[in-house]
Amino acid sequence: MKTVHEVSKLAGVSIRALQYYDRIGLLCPAGHTDAGYRLYDDTDLERLQQILLFRELEFPLKEIRRIIESPHFDRDRALDQQIALLRMKKEHLEDLIELARGIKLKGEKAMDFSAFDTSKMDEYAAQARASWGNTPEYKEYEAKSGNRPQEEEQTLAGQLMSIFAEFGRIKDTDPASAQAQALVDKLQGFITEHYYRCSDEILSGLGKMYAAGGDFTANIDRAGGAGTAAFTNRAIQAHCKQ
Repeated sequence: MKTVHEVSKLAGVSIRALQYYDRIGLLCPAGHTDAGYRLYDDTDLERLQQILLFRELEFPLKEIRRIIESPHFDRDRALDQQIALLRMKKEHLEDLIELARGIKLKGEKAMDFSAFDTSKMDEYAAQARASWGNTPEYKEYEAKSGNRPQEEEQTLAGQLMSIFAEFGRIKDTDPASAQAQALVDKLQGFITEHYYRCSDEILSGLGKMYAAGGDFTANIDRAGGAGTAAFTNRAIQAHCKQ
C-alpha cells in the first residue's frame, strides 16, 4: 500500500488532483490509515494508469469515469486504441517540430499549415469513443447516471458492494443453491433498476468479468473476502444455464 504522497511522487500527479479524483469517485483509495490518510494498492495504481493515459489524450474526467466503469469496458482493447492515438499524437508533434525547425533554421515562409491538421486523429478518437459507448445498455447507463448527484452514485455503489458482501458470506456453499440464486436475482434486478437492462447474456459476461482480475475482482473480494468474485461468477453461470 502506498500513501497519497508516495503515489503523487511516483505518478507525477499532485496530491490535490488525487484528492479531487477521490471526491468525484474516479479513483477511490483502497483504504486509509488510522489517522485517515489515503492508502492506494496495486489495483488503484492500475486504474490511475488508465486515467492518466486518457488524460494524455485530453479526455474529460467525467468521460473517463464513465468509460472505465462501463460494464462493456475492455481494458486490452482500450490500450490498443490508446497506443494508436498516442502514436498519432507523437507523429503530429514531430510534424510540428519539423515545421518550427524549418521556419527557424531555413527562414521558410511558405504558408503550409498541414502540420496543424489533426482531423485523422480526431476521427479515430471519435470512433474509439463510439466503440466504448455504442451499445443500448451503455446509452441507458448514461441516461440514468448522467445527471445523478455524486452522493447518490456513491450510495448506489455502496449498495452494490453490500450485495457482493452477501455473496461473500455464503461463498463456501453451493453456487447453485436457492440462497445463492436468490442473490443473483437480487444483483440482476439492482443493475437493471439503477444502471441498464441486465439480460442473462449480459449478466453472464459480467460474472466472467468479475472473476477475471483487475479492479472488479479486487473490489468485490474487498467487500466479501477473498474468493467472493469467483463464487459470484459461478453462481451467475449456474443461473444463466437454467
